[in-house]
Amino acid sequence: MRQFNLQFHVCVALFLFCANKVHGIARPRGVSLEKAPFYDGTEFRCFSNGKTIPMEHVNDDYCDCEDGSDEPGTSACSNGLFYCENKPYKGTYIMSSRVNDGICDCCDGSDEYDGTIVCENTCEKLFAEIRAQQEAFRKKQEEGYKVKLEYIQQGHRIKEEKRARLSELTKNKAMLVEERDKLRATKEEKEVPEKEAKDKHEEAWKATKEEKEVPEKEAKDKHEEAWKALKEERKKEKDAEAAAIAFSQLDANQDNVVDFPEIMKYSEFDIDSDGTVSEEEAKEYLEDNEQTDLATFTEKIWPNIKEIYKPKGSEEAADTQQEGEAQPSEEPPSPDASSESADATPPDGGIHPDQVTEGRDKFDDEDDDDDDDDNEDEDDYPEDDEDLDGKYDIDEESRRDQGKKNKAEETDEEKMPEYSEETKQLIQAADEARKLFDEADRNVRDVEGEISGIEKYLELDFGPQEEFSALKGECFEFTDREYTYRFCPFDKTSQKPKGGGIETNLGSWGHWYGPEEDKYDAQKYENGQGCWNGPNRSCH
Repeated sequence: MRQFNLQFHVCVALFLFCANKVHGIARPRGVSLEKAPFYDGTEFRCFSNGKTIPMEHVNDDYCDCEDGSDEPGTSACSNGLFYCENKPYKGTYIMSSRVNDGICDCCDGSDEYDGTIVCENTCEKLFAEIRAQQEAFRKKQEEGYKVKLEYIQQGHRIKEEKRARLSELTKNKAMLVEERDKLRATKEEKEVPEKEAKDKHEEAWKATKEEKEVPEKEAKDKHEEAWKALKEERKKEKDAEAAAIAFSQLDANQDNVVDFPEIMKYSEFDIDSDGTVSEEEAKEYLEDNEQTDLATFTEKIWPNIKEIYKPKGSEEAADTQQEGEAQPSEEPPSPDASSESADATPPDGGIHPDQVTEGRDKFDDEDDDDDDDDNEDEDDYPEDDEDLDGKYDIDEESRRDQGKKNKAEETDEEKMPEYSEETKQLIQAADEARKLFDEADRNVRDVEGEISGIEKYLELDFGPQEEFSALKGECFEFTDREYTYRFCPFDKTSQKPKGGGIETNLGSWGHWYGPEEDKYDAQKYENGQGCWNGPNRSCH
């Protein structure tokens, strides 16, 4: 120990000796302590080119060196440097051309030594100011370091807590999954007799329902078939009526036959469109005959010409009919109405005598109805038969009320009857098993969600000592002239107009973005909202 103390004292003595030796070197004016060794001796070598001059030529107010290194304390060289010691403030260099220029450049006034001006020494004041700044900065650093230590401790504590919680949740999950699997098996076991009982009940109800619906369906089918037959009969009657009207119009001399000269009078039979109807063209429409009677005309000729034949006065008659006639229903009448309409049909199923005469004025409209498949149901009701008008004039409001009543009765009948007490008990047992299983399944999913969140947290890089973990969950805002920026570390960044509007996502947490030597100096947030016709936004 005594030998160690002796060595220590020797080292201290040598250090003090060397320090005094350096400070004891005679330095020319304007030379810093670090450059003092270059000005020791009898000769001086210029810094730039190594030119040697006698030491007495240093600071002789004459520039011997190109770089001005021989005149640090005078203004002889324009490119020389004068060193201000500025004790206890920090030393600094000024251009040697400013020496003795009547302006105090050094805080200690050493640059104005010729007495032209007396400079106040402000170095103590400047030193006190910088010391105060340094002290304030030191305190800030000290406070920041304390906060950093707290953040480090907090980061380590949080990670340890999360690791412990993760271990606990993993164990709990295994037990919860086992319990859920047992409850699932119980649920499925309870659901088997429940399903069998419900299926049996529903099958019995469907069988009863179908049994009740058989006569109803048969009656409806019978009614619809009768209605279709009636419509087909009415269509044939109208077609025969239209053929009779056309035959009467074409039979100009009313001799009960239509011959080819009478056909030649109608331009619509001009096949080659040369402006006239030839004998051959007329006979072609008469099935290569010279004349035809009503029966042959109706059966063979009328189906071929009804698309092109234009009766006289058809346009006026069509307009009159459209204004005066009501639109027929597309639905078949009720069985009662159907029977009434059947009673109103002429017994011989033929044409009323007045229909042939009156039908000449409405021929074209009836012909169009027959040819249009989409409007086939328009002749469901014989509107032209005045005897049937009263029978089909049903009170619409009464029909609607009756329809609603029937629908309500059908709805009640279609309701499935209640389950038996035994089935209800099976359903209740299955419901309880499902409830217990759902609760257990929800507990498992909650634990899995918490585990996933902890695992994601543990994967985050919060710094070498977890010092940045305290920023997780915090958000900071900054407002400039146009936008308010929101920064949530390890989460996302966004901007929003100051005047209000939609928030724009600038990016979600990506990774640390600092340089290789200081990785944790910056962060990058990526995959923000896409720019118009450009890449996704990002920031760092």
